[in-house]
Parts: sequence; structure tokens; C-alpha cells
Amino acid sequence: MDKAEFDRVADEYMALHANNISASGESPEFFARYKIQDVADSVSREGLDVRRIVDFGSGIGNSLPHFAELFPEADITCADVSTRSLEISRSRFPDITATHTEIEGLGLPFENGSFDLAFSACVFHHIPAAEHVGWFAELKRITVKGGALFIFEHNPLNPLTLSAVRNCPFDENAVLIGAGELRRRIEQAGWKQARIIYRIFFPHMLAFARPLETWLTKLPLGAQYFVMARNS
Repeated sequence: MDKAEFDRVADEYMALHANNISASGESPEFFARYKIQDVADSVSREGLDVRRIVDFGSGIGNSLPHFAELFPEADITCADVSTRSLEISRSRFPDITATHTEIEGLGLPFENGSFDLAFSACVFHHIPAAEHVGWFAELKRITVKGGALFIFEHNPLNPLTLSAVRNCPFDENAVLIGAGELRRRIEQAGWKQARIIYRIFFPHMLAFARPLETWLTKLPLGAQYFVMARNS
């Protein structure tokens, strides 16, 4: 999906997304928040001082309120190719101070070492595979030494995830990425200490079992996963 396609679906994105994940029994809010909570928990364990965050492919801003809540001292930059998505993000959260930046071409309009943390949620399956290493290198360039990368993606090994993606209008041209392959591309771009964490094993009806996920993060069956890496 290119800029024009994202601009076209931006206004109906939330409704489409909610319908697409309805089988999980959860809302878009749930999926947005758990990711930022995972990032906050990981950052705390690593002892990282995060003052500047970039959300690469921020879309209509689903992650923005959670970053504002869980990283209240951080400057947040939302970056996306879709002009309309950025407009919607601004209008949805007028009380949250954030920078909204449009991405043009194959580079990011930021100076070297501009951020402590680079984040992206379910974006790379929309980007041609041949461009992945280049984008990961760009994210490394704009992240400080010692900074962190968090890339969340759908897990192609999970049958419910595959079904949801097949039936999603804005995922029509999506190509899901295996966790091992994504980690390889991240490492190829120069990131270090990359590790895979699998997430979301239980639907809402089995939410009582979610505390067990702490022991399942290496089991490649979760609906989603993330790769965390360091710029060292």
C-alpha cells in the first residue's frame, strides 16, 4: 500500500480495524496499548533513559495517547507517508503535544541521533521487502548510540492472524514477515542484541490466562510478536 492508498483509507481505518479484529474480542485500543506497555516495561528493565521517541508509520495516532501516558517526559514524533493520517492524528488528540512529520522518498527527515527510541507497529508488512534493510538502517541512523528499536508485527504462523489479514481491506497487498526473517533484516542493518518476543496467545474470552504469557514469549504461536534491538 502506497501513500495514496493510505490517504484513501485513513478516514475509515478505525472502523475497518475494529471489524477486522472483532474475532479476538478486543478493541483497537487494547492492541495499541499493550504494545506501548511492553515497550515501557522493556525500557524499564533495560534501564534506558528515553526522552525522544519516533513512531515510524504512526498512522492516525493510535499509539500516541499511550506514549503520552507511559512516557510523560518524552518528546514524541509521529512520522508517516500519509498526509491525511497525520491530519487525523492531530485532530484526534489536540491536547497531546507531539510533532507530526510527513515521510517522503526513502529517507527520514531527521538528523543523526535524533531519538532515544524508534518504534513501529505493524507497518513493515506494507513495505516492499527489498526496502526493509534500508529503512532499518535509517532508523538506526536517527537513533542515538545505546538507543533502542521496537518493531511489532503480525505472526504469519498464527492461523487466526492469517485469517484476519486475508479479510482486511487495507491488508490486501500485505506480505507478512516471519520473526526470524525480520530479526535477520534488522541485524543486517547494523542493529545489535536483537531478540524476538511473541505476544497475544489468548483471545478476550480467555483473558484470565494472559498472565501465563510471561512464560510463552519464545513460543512462535502468538498472534503478534516484536523484535527489540539496540544501537550499539
